[in-house]
Amino acid sequence: MSDIHGFNEDLLRFLDASPTPFHAVETMAMALRAAGFEALDERDEWQLKPGGRYFVVRNGSSLVAFSCGESNLLQRGWRMVGAHTDSPNLKVKPTPELHRHGYFQLGVEVYGGALLNPWFDRDLGLAGRVNYENSQGDMRSCLLNIARPVGLIPSLAIHLDREANNSRTVNPQKDLPVVLLQSDEKQDFRALLAEALAAQGVADVATVLDYELSFYDCQNAAIVGWNGDFIASARLDNLLSCYIGMQALLKSDAQSHTILVCNDHEEVGSQSAVGAQGPMLESVLRRIAGDEVSLQRAMANSMMISADNAHGIHPNFSDRHDANHGPLLNAGPVIKNNVNQRYATNSDTSSLFRRLCADEDVAVQSFVVRSDMACGSTVGPLTAAALGVKTLDVGVPTFAMHSIRELAGSQDAFKLTKVLAAFYGLAELGVAN
Repeated sequence: MSDIHGFNEDLLRFLDASPTPFHAVETMAMALRAAGFEALDERDEWQLKPGGRYFVVRNGSSLVAFSCGESNLLQRGWRMVGAHTDSPNLKVKPTPELHRHGYFQLGVEVYGGALLNPWFDRDLGLAGRVNYENSQGDMRSCLLNIARPVGLIPSLAIHLDREANNSRTVNPQKDLPVVLLQSDEKQDFRALLAEALAAQGVADVATVLDYELSFYDCQNAAIVGWNGDFIASARLDNLLSCYIGMQALLKSDAQSHTILVCNDHEEVGSQSAVGAQGPMLESVLRRIAGDEVSLQRAMANSMMISADNAHGIHPNFSDRHDANHGPLLNAGPVIKNNVNQRYATNSDTSSLFRRLCADEDVAVQSFVVRSDMACGSTVGPLTAAALGVKTLDVGVPTFAMHSIRELAGSQDAFKLTKVLAAFYGLAELGVAN
């Protein structure tokens, strides 16, 4: 997309269509197919062709898309962009039913480092994957998205908690069960799921076996602010980067050997079969390269840009930032630095990115956490350690990271897409091995 308005409108649709990693991957797969990418199955033998464009999905929640460029892979290497599909949320427990005082509630488990207070008094939908047995005894799975307010977590009235504005804490076990309905009869959550699936056209559900379901805020993503300066949405961390990476990939030319990897489970440490500490990306790269020596030669000429949101300087809490490293919304992408390798950026990779930004007439910013505060991390260091690939950590500046609704600038995603598209097209890295 060449115009920022169209870019942002499509971004909002992507965010609304992707309440879980399963839905995000399904939405990306649809877009990739429409652009001519071919779906591959890891169980099959792959017949890759120069100029071919492919993608592979694992667990329905992680995706690797790639182009087999027409240039020499061993001499040119891969241009890789990494992001993650998951966001902090409230997941329904395996046996969630709670019947108290005539109310039917569901027990939930906190996934990742969620900011919990904003979850109260929100209209909550429910989405994820459901596994079931049909009338023939076959096991099946499908995606479910109840995109209407089916639950909420009411706050306790100020009259019953006079200190709420001074010292409110949240006990996840006690305070977060979600109210679903009012009834004196015992409810079976799996039976309710079967009814919900039937309402979405999945008719042959004999028994719901299990599920991975998350509550989410039903409020749609939106352009907000007096002058439309901001994007407000759930899951900006890190669906924003997934969308940016995909749009940049779609712009890549036929000569490029390009990779987009969007892993699940970053918010809980990435240590899974589909996380950045798992083998998925390396497995795909080995199959593309063909043998170990070719893989290592190509890797020596490759680079990864890990795209995950950065902390914009909050005007009400500016003291939480290093004074010289407070990124502003709508002032360009952020290079994320940490000497203790919480980010994988080094001077070689950051210099290349700065030059790319200059070539694309995009301003660039830097983030370093205060020296007296702990620094978060992301998929960049994990991928760098696993593959030995030169890596840079960047991101779009954001407010309220890990809240149920986050805020980013309405210009930054478009700007970072321009830079990543240019990165995908680089013939030479010009950085040390």
